[in-house]
Amino acid sequence: MATATFLSGATCNITPTGGTVYDVSDQLSSCEVLVGYELLESTSLSDTGRQAVKGLQSVSVNLSLYLSYGVGEIETLLSAIIAAGSCTIVVSPSGTTESASNPEFTILTATLDAAPVIMSSIGTLAVATISFSNGTWSRDIV
Repeated sequence: MATATFLSGATCNITPTGGTVYDVSDQLSSCEVLVGYELLESTSLSDTGRQAVKGLQSVSVNLSLYLSYGVGEIETLLSAIIAAGSCTIVVSPSGTTESASNPEFTILTATLDAAPVIMSSIGTLAVATISFSNGTWSRDIV
């Protein structure tokens, strides 16, 4: 099996529902996108072990962003998402050109779990860890 080293540099665009696109790639410290499906119990009385079938899509997005204030900055984005109630997130592992080795994931109607809008500590860079859940996901390589 061939192996390759991957040097990450994810690109991430977030659009509050009904709002404008924010490219947060330059403020992104880490990015994790978890996709899959909920499992629905399908075990029958004749089975000798548990069985399951695919249910609804599940998605979770965890981002660490450098907290910044002002027009077009992270705190403004978080406020817009809170006001809108949901957002669209588009993430690629490395750059914006989609390919088999750089798939683009789009998460529609993601909801923000919580937003740290003020973080202040002397001598440190404020890194806000934010999590999104819900919505639907799709993967594109073209």
